[in-house]
Amino acid sequence: MPHPLHPDLQTLASQAAEGAGFQVCGLELLTHRIPMTLLVQLRLADGGDVSLDNCASFSGVLGDAIENSGLLQDPYVLEVSSPGVSEQLSDDRDFRSFRGFPVSIRYRDTKSGGDNEREGLLLERDEENVLLNVRGRTVRIPRPDVISVKLVTPKEA
Repeated sequence: MPHPLHPDLQTLASQAAEGAGFQVCGLELLTHRIPMTLLVQLRLADGGDVSLDNCASFSGVLGDAIENSGLLQDPYVLEVSSPGVSEQLSDDRDFRSFRGFPVSIRYRDTKSGGDNEREGLLLERDEENVLLNVRGRTVRIPRPDVISVKLVTPKEA
């Protein structure tokens, strides 16, 4: 269950990020740590990668915004970072960046009604399908049927 302050912190961080040319792509409040820790992941607003200097400058901006808002009364640690590389592909940027990489696609099989999984090389994702190269053949999986797409370690032939 998310912390009750999570939505307010998310809104505050998103507003601060927008004003500074960033986009918040993850926020987590770890109250089990002493002092509690606020983890914020961000990207550049244009979708580009974030540098260490970007993280440092946004940390100051967000720290000031939190102090001025009075949302966190107890001591806390603020950690700002880039999201790094996730195994899960979710946005268009991920699909462009990992073209040609081995992936596993979990999808709903409309014929059987159950879930199925396919592995192959990611070709692309368009408006209608995710295209996969499976042993030299192009396999199209309709986007509405896709449950998840994740990077996998290539298997030896």
